[in-house]
Amino acid sequence: MTKQETPCLAHHIDHTAIAVSNIEDSLSMYVGLFGVVPGPIEEVPDQAVRATMIQIGTTQIELIEPTDPDGAIARFIERRGETFHHICFQVDDLKTSLETFADQGVRLIDTVPRKGLAGMIAFLHPSSTRGVLIELVDRSTV
Repeated sequence: MTKQETPCLAHHIDHTAIAVSNIEDSLSMYVGLFGVVPGPIEEVPDQAVRATMIQIGTTQIELIEPTDPDGAIARFIERRGETFHHICFQVDDLKTSLETFADQGVRLIDTVPRKGLAGMIAFLHPSSTRGVLIELVDRSTV
C-alpha cells in the first residue's frame, strides 16, 4: 500500500492536552476566561496524573497535573513549563490501528491499549511523528 492509499484511521481530533502544575488554578482560569464547564477531576494512577476534560464545541481540552514529582509529566513541566503536551485522535479500533502503525514502522509507546481518562488509549512515540506526542483513543471500549 502506498502512502496515498493508506486509509485514514482517525475520525477527528478528540482533544488536546495541556500539562499544568495546579489543575484547580488552571480550571479557574479557563472558566473565568471562557465560561466553560469542566468535567470532574479524576486520578489516573498508571499515568501519575490528575486530569479533567473541558468541553468546547465538539472537542475537548484535557488538563493533566502530575501526582508524582519524579514522573514523566512533572519532568515535562520542569523542562518546558506549563504548555501543550499532546494531541489525541479518535479511532474506531485501537488494537487494529496500533497494528497498522507498527506495520508502517511507527514507533509505539503503547503496543496494547490501556485505560485512560477518555477511553482505551495508546501513544505513538514522538520520534516517529516529528516531535509531536500523539495519543489515540477508542471511546467505544470505555
